[in-house]
Amino acid sequence: MQLERILYVEDDADIREVATMSLEVVGGFAVKACSSGAEALACVAEFGPQLIVLDVMMPEMDGPATLRAFQSDPRTAGIPVIFMTAKVQPGEIAEFLELGAKDVVAKPFDPMTLSDSLRLIWARIGA
Repeated sequence: MQLERILYVEDDADIREVATMSLEVVGGFAVKACSSGAEALACVAEFGPQLIVLDVMMPEMDGPATLRAFQSDPRTAGIPVIFMTAKVQPGEIAEFLELGAKDVVAKPFDPMTLSDSLRLIWARIGA
């Protein structure tokens, strides 16, 4: 199945705008961008994403807490989640994968290659 719909969760407005534009314009994806974990949880079912790209460090509900909330809801438990973060030390990546993330994309990211990176991950995880 081809990747078409991505839910992107990022609290930093500038990063959110660049990534959303990159995914929509360069990648051709339908993107729903949310500024918090709570907002993502409120809109995920209606949007119906195939993939969730989630920031790790966010106020109130961080990425790992948001991931756990997605995992505990039968409507969203099967949607693959990728963390996008500057925290990319091997131990940190291992921790994110143990939590259930399918992969980790490093920040800063290249807006011209972000879509290709997500497509490669999508193909690798066999979603």
